This record gives sequence, C-alpha cells and structure tokens, in this order.
Amino acid sequence: MTAPADSPRPTTATDEVVDLVSTLIRFDTSNTGDLRTTKGEAECAQWVIERLEEVGYETEYVESGAPGRGNVFARLKGADPTRGALMIHGHLDVVPAEASDWSVHPFSGAVEDGYVWGRGAVDMKDMVGMTLAIARQFKSTNTLPPRDLVFAFLADEENGGKWGSQWLAKHRPDLFAGVTEAIGEVGGYSFTVPTADGGSRRLYAIETAEKSLGWMKLTATGRAGHGSFIHDDNAVTHLAAAVARIGAHKFPLVQTDTVTELLAILSEETGLEFDATSDEAIEALAKIGGIARALGATLHDTANPTMLSAGYKANVIPQTAEAVVDCRILPGRREEFDRTIDELIGPHVTREWITDLRSVETSFDGPLVEAMNAAVLKHDPGARIVPYMLSAGTDAKAFAGLGIRCFGFAPLKLPDDLDFTALFHGIDERVPVDALLFGTRVLEDFLLAS
Repeated sequence: MTAPADSPRPTTATDEVVDLVSTLIRFDTSNTGDLRTTKGEAECAQWVIERLEEVGYETEYVESGAPGRGNVFARLKGADPTRGALMIHGHLDVVPAEASDWSVHPFSGAVEDGYVWGRGAVDMKDMVGMTLAIARQFKSTNTLPPRDLVFAFLADEENGGKWGSQWLAKHRPDLFAGVTEAIGEVGGYSFTVPTADGGSRRLYAIETAEKSLGWMKLTATGRAGHGSFIHDDNAVTHLAAAVARIGAHKFPLVQTDTVTELLAILSEETGLEFDATSDEAIEALAKIGGIARALGATLHDTANPTMLSAGYKANVIPQTAEAVVDCRILPGRREEFDRTIDELIGPHVTREWITDLRSVETSFDGPLVEAMNAAVLKHDPGARIVPYMLSAGTDAKAFAGLGIRCFGFAPLKLPDDLDFTALFHGIDERVPVDALLFGTRVLEDFLLAS
C-alpha cells in the first residue's frame, strides 16, 4: 500500500494514535502460516521505521530467519542505566480475513461510528499504534523515562512466533540484553461485572499467565487396499476414532495460582461462589458476562481437532491419514496431559508436536504491577486491576524463556456491552476510538512511572 502523505507532526500521542492505528490496519499483513503466502510484514515494518526515525530514533531492522519477516527495534535511554530495561512489544502480522464476511473491508482501517475497524484492530495493531504514538512523543519532546525502554515491533506471532519472537530469542538474544520486564498483549482491557450490592464495577484484566500452545499432528497407519473389500485395518477409521475420542474428552477442572487469585476477587466483587473444582464454577462464571468464555477456558486443558487429511481417490483405502489437534495446557499439567492423549489415540496412531510452546506464569505483585494499578486508577478511579490467565499464546513465551518477566498490558476502557474477546480473530474486528485515547494516556503514565 502507499502510506498517506505526511501531515504536520502532532505534539502528543493522543493527537495521532487513531491515525496510526488506522494506517497500520491498511497494511495487509495476513499471516497464513505458510512462508509462500504470508505477506506485508516487511512493508509495514519499514513504515514503522520511517515513523520512528522521523523523530530521531536509531532503529534496527531484522528479518527473522526468512525473507520478509520484518522486525523493528528501537531503544530510548532512561534516567537510570543501572536498572533493567522494560520492553514494550507488539506484532505486526494478523490472521487472514475474508472481505465478503465483513460489513467494512477488513483492511480499510475505517474510522466510523466511534470505532477503528479492520483486521488487527484488537489483535494487535491497537497496541502497536499506541506504542508507536508514545515512542514518537517521548523522543520528540526529549522525555526521559525512569529506565531504558525497548520498543519491539515483531513478525509472525500469529504462527507461534516461529519466524518471529522464537527465532529472535534463539538467534539474536543480544537484542534483548538488559531487558528484565516486558509488556504486550493480551491484557489491560476492561470488563464489567455485577457487584454484590446490585451495582457494577469495571475490572481491568492484567495477563500474568498463559496456557501452553501446542499443535499436535496425529498420524494413523493401516493397510492400503481396494475400497470395495472388507477391510479391518483402515488408517482413516483408526484416525477418525482417535480424533473423536480426543474431541469428546473432558479434561478435569484445575485451579492454578493465577485463576485462584482471580476467582477470589470475582467472588469478593460479585458475591458469587466460584468453586473451580466443580462444573458449577462454569455456570457461575456465565453470570458475569461475555468475559466468562475466556475465563472458563483457563479452568482446564483443551484439545480441539482442527484439521484432517487422508486419501487421494474415492475407491482407494489409503495407507496413512493425518490430523492436527490444537492443544492448550495449564501450567504444571503437561505430563498428565501427555499421558491422557496417549491413552486416547490408541495403538494405531502416533503423535508429534509441530509447535510446542510451554506455559508462562508470574505473580501479580511488584513495582511494575503497582505502576499499572496507579496508571489505570488515575484515569478510571472506580476500577480495579485483576490478574488472569490467557487461554491462547503470545510472544511472551519466547521472552519468558530469556528470563524476562512478562505481562499482558494493553489498556483499553471498553463499553460495558461490548463482547471484546469475541472480536479476536472475529468478523468486524474493531476498537473504540475512546478506548485508544484512554489506553494511550494510561500507557504514557505507566511508562513514566515504571
């Protein structure tokens, strides 16, 4: 795409954040998971570089193991060089979108009805735009943060970071030298719950944990043959039975440290009881609104079959059949999960991990959390921040492996009736303009106090 002509440089981050997010969305950075068809990251990264160098940053552009997988790094020196640096990271790629399904074109970046619309509006070009706006403001106004800030704009998160954060952590750890803490997606957004006194309260979910992300390939083998014969060793039958058993299996409810703390806060606020060892916990969560779907997925492991492949002709029984299962595993549950899967797949099916990113969990305390709390409450005094576990995965998995303490903190004050979690990878993805302005102000105060 051709970026719009430059306009006079805004003086504050809130002056330009909406335009930045809209422009970022107009770069089609669809990540198909296939190097041959993924596109747009390098072009978008070069535009980010231009915006940073325009205000005086020195940037580093890195292609992470494959042509076009563009990553951008910039560092702003802080007042205390002896302190560990704080990294603010976001990914430039998005999942694909089918234009015919949308009410606006998914790569239009349209600003309509109080929202910025398009693929990536919440995952996660909103945070990228806020980060870029604040980075530009700090540099152009000679702002000195308390410690070094590392701004990282990354490729390939939507494919597990294989050609992005995972590659960078393995091959370019020097880029993260001195970084001790980091913020990124998915957290800092608000959701509203009914309170015990009949009112309501806005809570801001800070991500302190993530389930593991594993994509497992199942391969069934059998005896090839003619489709007209009686056949008792059919690879398709073996695979179908294994996939059905996995898809129907109900993993036990488990209460991790993060979820325990969150449920205690929800109980305190709502007056409801949340016993995470019982199915009643799921029923109780349903009473607190749309966020319940996201929270419910953090009470147990999941294994969802997503892809099937077998055969090449209608009358030929194939020798092999394959499936892919999307697995999300709670911290501390990996060995038990593996044992369960091995029991479910049976003797004719083998398995291998094609993506295997382990879980992440940190505690909900310390100066960085205090700074998040102060920044949120300054702009929303009646609110409360809470910890939560993300059922999906982010680039934090790669950075945690480097010893960096990671949080999801991309603050947005959302309308009470907006089903925000449904917008991730969804049709008509959009972010409220007011939420972007709020988040930019919160991030600015947070970074100046962290």
